[in-house]
Amino acid sequence: MKEDDTSGERKRPQSGTGGADPEGGKPRRSDGPGGGILMGRPFGVPVYVAPSWFIVAALITWVFGGQLDRVLPELGGARYLVSLFFAVAFYASVLVHELAHTIAALRFKLPVRRIQLQFFGGVSEIEKESETPGREFILAFVGPLLSLVLAGVFYFGMQAVEPGTVPGVLLAGLMISNLIVAAFNLLPGLPLDGGRMLRAVVWKITGKPMAGTVAAAWVGRALAVAVLIGLPLLTHTGALGNATEDIGGMETVTDALLAAILAAIIWTGAGNSLRMARLREHLPELEARTLTRRAVPVESDTPLSEALRRANEAGARALVVVDGHGEPKALVRETAIVGVPEHRRPWVAVSGLAQELTEGMKVSAELAGEALLDKLRASPATEYLVVEKTGEIYGVLSTADVERAFVAAMARPAAS
Repeated sequence: MKEDDTSGERKRPQSGTGGADPEGGKPRRSDGPGGGILMGRPFGVPVYVAPSWFIVAALITWVFGGQLDRVLPELGGARYLVSLFFAVAFYASVLVHELAHTIAALRFKLPVRRIQLQFFGGVSEIEKESETPGREFILAFVGPLLSLVLAGVFYFGMQAVEPGTVPGVLLAGLMISNLIVAAFNLLPGLPLDGGRMLRAVVWKITGKPMAGTVAAAWVGRALAVAVLIGLPLLTHTGALGNATEDIGGMETVTDALLAAILAAIIWTGAGNSLRMARLREHLPELEARTLTRRAVPVESDTPLSEALRRANEAGARALVVVDGHGEPKALVRETAIVGVPEHRRPWVAVSGLAQELTEGMKVSAELAGEALLDKLRASPATEYLVVEKTGEIYGVLSTADVERAFVAAMARPAAS
C-alpha cells in the first residue's frame, strides 16, 4: 500500500496492499466525489470503500470458494459464504494496515485526508510530508509491521483450532494473505512502503529528500518491469509450488493480466512520486505576492469600458469594486469580462460582472507554498483579493495563474 499526501497536487499514486502516501497537490480537491461508500471515521479519519472493492471481493469469493471445494468438499454451496467472510476479513486486515499508517501520521501531527479501500488494497492519503527521514521510515514501516503482527496472531489462532476445519482454513488463509501483504509492501520501490523506507535511508545518507525519492522511484520502476516479466515466468515454471502440468491457457492469460496490472500500478505510482516530489521542491516558489495581478479600484456603477481604460492606463489586469469609502466589496470576474462584446461595454456596469467578496476570498500577500494552497482549498473561487497586513489592497490572485505556476513548477528539473 502506499501513502498519499495531498498538498493538493496529487494525484496520488495508489498502491496495492496498504500504505500511506504523502504528496502535494492542486489547489482544490473534494473529499467526497470518487471516495466511495463512507464506512466510518476512526480517529476522525473517513474510511471509504471504493466500488472496485466489490469486484475484488467477488473474485476472492470465487477463487477461495474453489480452493475450499477441494479442502472441504462437504461444505457444498456454503463454501461461498465462508469465502465471502474471508474476503471481508482480509480487507479488515488491510484496514488495520492502513490505520497503522494513519495513527503514526496523526502522532507526527500530519493530517490524514481519508483512507480508501480499493481493488488492490488500500491507501492512506496523508496531506503533508514527513519532516525528517526518521519519521518517514517509521511512517512507512508501521504498515507492514502490523501486517506481520496480524499474521502472527492468525498463526497462533491456528494452534487453537482443529486443522482441516472451517476456522482452521480461514485462519491459515488470513495468515498467508497478511504475510503476502507485508512482503509485497516491503519491496524497496515507490510507491510501496518499502520504497518509502528506501527513500528515508537515502534521504538520511545524502541529506536530500529529492535524492531519496529519485532512487526509490527508479527502483520502483525496475520492480514494475520485474513483476511484469517475472511473475508469469515464476508461475509458468512452477517455481511458486504449482504443478506445471496443471497450468493451462486461461491460467497463463490470467497470470499475465495480473502481472500487467500490478506492474502498471507500481510504474505509475513511482512516476507520480517523482512528479510530486519535484512539485514539493518548488512549492515555496508559489507566492501570493509574485502571482498577484495588479488591480485598479472602481465603483459599482462604472461602465466596463471605462474601467478597462483605467486598468490599461495603470498597467493593471484586474478590477476591484469598492464603495464610496474605498472599501473592497466585489471582484470583477475575468470570464465575465470576456463574455461581454466590445460594442456593449460602454453600457454595462462592472457591478453586473462582479462576484461579492467574502472573507474567505481575502488572501494575505505574505502567504506562500503550502499555506497559500491550504487557503485556496478552504475557500474555492476563481479570483481572490490579495491584501497587505494593513488591509490595503495589493491586487487580485487568479486561480488560473496558480494553476499555470503549478504546471511550470512541474516542468522545471529538480535541483541536484
